[in-house]
Amino acid sequence: MQSVNAGTFLRYASRYWSAGPSVQWQIFEAGSLVANVHVQNARQEEALNVYQQTVLVALKDTENALTAYAKEQVRRDSLTESVDADRRALDIAQELYKNGLVDFLRVLNSETSLYVAQDALVQSDQTVSLNLVQLYKALGGGWTNKIETTASAH
Repeated sequence: MQSVNAGTFLRYASRYWSAGPSVQWQIFEAGSLVANVHVQNARQEEALNVYQQTVLVALKDTENALTAYAKEQVRRDSLTESVDADRRALDIAQELYKNGLVDFLRVLNSETSLYVAQDALVQSDQTVSLNLVQLYKALGGGWTNKIETTASAH
């Protein structure tokens, strides 16, 4: 209802219809609306910063895992060569002992060197395996937490 004077307000001619979208903006709330826009922009920037930090940490973890894996493989190859050399040294020491050219202490020292090298090689094999698991984990190799899996099943 709309009318210029109060006497014609209730008459049929005072009615009007409107179709279409309407926009309503509260003038007195403009400050809070602008502040809300700033808050939402700040939240968006914070989410972007968190995402970027997460990506950087993931890249760092991957690079560290790759480096550790490669270095340990080189170390393992070196230890393999060391074990082979110690095995040959033991064979030579045993042959010299059989021929009476050296005492048995030389054979024992060669055996000790071989066993120490073999132990280091086994530890290096274990480290290579652990580094490979770390690399898979850093690359997102499909690891799931058992607690999360069982919790979601219930």
